[in-house]
Amino acid sequence: MLALVLFVSFIFLIFLGVPIAFSLGISSVIYLLMADISLSIIPQRMFGGLNSFVLLCIPGFILAGNLMNAGGITERIIQFTNNIVGHIRGGLGLANVGSSMGFAGISGTALADTASIGSVLIPAMKKQGYDADFSAAVTSSSSTIGPIIPPSLPLIIVGTLASVSIGDLFLAGAIPGVLLGVGLMIAVYIISVKRKYPKGEKQKLSVIGKSFMDAFWALMMTVVIMYGILGGYFTPTEASIVAVVYALIVGLFVYRDLKVKAIPAILLESMKSTASIMILVGLANLFGWILVSERIPQLVAETILSISDSKVVVILLIILLLLFVGTFMETIAALVILFPVLLPVATSVGMDPVHFGVVMVLGLIIGLSTPPVGVCLFVASSIGKVSVGKTSVALIPFLAVSILVLLLVAFIPELTLYLPSLLD
Repeated sequence: MLALVLFVSFIFLIFLGVPIAFSLGISSVIYLLMADISLSIIPQRMFGGLNSFVLLCIPGFILAGNLMNAGGITERIIQFTNNIVGHIRGGLGLANVGSSMGFAGISGTALADTASIGSVLIPAMKKQGYDADFSAAVTSSSSTIGPIIPPSLPLIIVGTLASVSIGDLFLAGAIPGVLLGVGLMIAVYIISVKRKYPKGEKQKLSVIGKSFMDAFWALMMTVVIMYGILGGYFTPTEASIVAVVYALIVGLFVYRDLKVKAIPAILLESMKSTASIMILVGLANLFGWILVSERIPQLVAETILSISDSKVVVILLIILLLLFVGTFMETIAALVILFPVLLPVATSVGMDPVHFGVVMVLGLIIGLSTPPVGVCLFVASSIGKVSVGKTSVALIPFLAVSILVLLLVAFIPELTLYLPSLLD
């Protein structure tokens, strides 16, 4: 009965428009009061959820991404990708997806991708004759590549929850991220040919080479981070600080687009983003503790396995749940709450924790581009000055591609486990 009150109050608050973090907190407080449990458990469980050395890398990667973005990397990555694919039909749309793949290795978040790349490419696409809803849909869907290609904040959370190697998770996300990018590019090309969207002029190799050198230092951030972690030179937390130093050097002395006077504002914005994530993680951990105390994980596992013990059916049921939850819950909150619940179910049918972690992140981030609370969908529609409804319709083929990639990743473990296995 109390568990029902917890869920009903949580869902009711979400539909009222209360932010996810506060919905988690308020519904948890209602439960604790009704269960006559001391409210002193709130700071204890919040601190318990945040008391992890690995989580310290989150503010570092957020700050590094903001510094690199302010340092002019967005325009350089866009120019590089546009020089490569701009001559193909729908070239700007392809460049949009390609830029998201490049930017993913720096920001690790979908929203930052949507805002930075979208603010440049959506107006440019509209100016060249692309439909506004298509431009917004491409930007929104391609931005979900960010949380898969390393470094990835959601995968860091998974590593913390499952006590598995962050380096293995980063490697595991690489091939699915590339698959998602290629799949979206194919969809963009097919639609562009059908609608006869414009194409640019083919660039000379010298122009492509110059744009590559311009974007080189931005793209090298991912290489530095991955080489350092996998080579054992530093931990993920230390890697985030290395990334900050790297971003400062590149922004101030290589590109020279980062101004010293802008750094305080960047620090403030990074602190705000970090604080919102940490509050969310802390309150989600409290909510998760209540679920465990009510034996919800065991109930979910028993319910799913009672339907079928077939691996295929169980994985499909998990995917359906992830897609549903992703439509109305923020990715990190959903991970903290659901990962401990679903991991036993996944492992019971033979899924590796690293494989399942990538599947779960991929399944949840699709919801960032879907109503009713898809933040990337809202930001892209706002930039494109088009209704969320029109963008949602234009998103359908891209969502179909994303779900297809999710199914491939879920049922072909080698797509995630091959690269980590090379280190064994």
